[in-house]
Order: sequence, then structure tokens, then C-alpha cells
Amino acid sequence: MANDRRRLIGRVVSNKMDKTIVVAVDVSKRHRLYDKVVHETRKFYAHDEANSALEGDLVQIVESRPLSKTKRWALETVLEKRAQ
Repeated sequence: MANDRRRLIGRVVSNKMDKTIVVAVDVSKRHRLYDKVVHETRKFYAHDEANSALEGDLVQIVESRPLSKTKRWALETVLEKRAQ
């Protein structure tokens, strides 16, 4: 049975902390009054136990219990490694 935790896909923008990555998630939505596409970028702190994600990787993060003051997400999979 699949769980109903939220999952997001984004790019790793920082991996300088130990066991923590910063993931930038891009969201495109249409403005309700002006009908223009508005792009929004949100950053999430995610737990990376093995320090496996590198800066520039495309990753999938999953919602988890609070791990610290700012970390509420955990790394699920690395979808695409960065180009060297």
C-alpha cells in the first residue's frame, strides 16, 4: 500500500552541510487575474543520510517528520546526476 506523503522534484542547489541538501523546486502557475504564467522557485531543506546528492543533481524528495528546525523533507531518489 502506497503512502500519501507529498513528493517533489527539484534541483540540488547546495550540499555544503553534513547530511543536508537544499533543493530548489520550480512551480509554474497561471495568474488568476492577468492570465499570465508566473514562475516561482521554493527552496526546501532535505535530509540526505549518505551524502549522495551533489550540487546540480535532479532529485525527488518526500515529506517526513520534522528532523530539525528547518528540515521537513528527506531525499528519496536521485533521478539524474549532474553533467560533469
